[in-house]
Amino acid sequence: MSGAFLHTLFDIAAWLAAAVALYWLSRQGLLFPAQSFERSYLAALVFGAGLGAYLFGSANLWLSGQSGIARSVEGALAGGIAAIELYKWSEGITVRTGARFALPLALGIAIGRLGCYFAGLEDFTYGTPAAWPWGHDFGDGILRHPVQLYESAAMGVFALLYVVAVLNRSAFVITNGFYLVLVYYGAQRFLWEFLKPYGTLIGPFTLFHVLSLSILLYAVVMLARAPKARPMHERAVA
Repeated sequence: MSGAFLHTLFDIAAWLAAAVALYWLSRQGLLFPAQSFERSYLAALVFGAGLGAYLFGSANLWLSGQSGIARSVEGALAGGIAAIELYKWSEGITVRTGARFALPLALGIAIGRLGCYFAGLEDFTYGTPAAWPWGHDFGDGILRHPVQLYESAAMGVFALLYVVAVLNRSAFVITNGFYLVLVYYGAQRFLWEFLKPYGTLIGPFTLFHVLSLSILLYAVVMLARAPKARPMHERAVA
């Protein structure tokens, strides 16, 4: 099977896993803001994520001296955040609406990155040359950092910790889960970018270094401004 076909299979698996995560959360007796279920909200989210995915993915290609069109999961995340913040501002929505997306996001990235790994060189998500024992040859005879697996494992760990927190009814994690996953994602992605062969934007930093830091800082600010989480017993409001 071709790398592109395998990538598509894992993309589908990632979406299915995200859907299963949403269903599982709904079975835990958690109540999430109604706004995040509205069609206009979801439309803004899909539009922003799609625009961000192609805008940042393609920009990274150009900065790296390559032509073509590309997608980026981090670009999709940034675009979705920007679109929802604008949508909430235009609609006068002040409640925080992202809580239910924490687990689906972590699982989706963990599984989707496996597709990037199996896609090989054509996906342009591989790492720089590595002399480490687990260096992987993607087909050009060079052992490289399998950064896709690093990110997949990191996000899988977050998903596991989040599930444990939900089962233990951790009010802080459930209420602020979306911002916690953004902090975690931004931090680990910032580190992995040092192991990728992308063109730089500012000094030694790539476009995704800057984007990772922006997402992380956004989440930190939102966490700092978060209202105090209430104790949760049989039911939880997130």
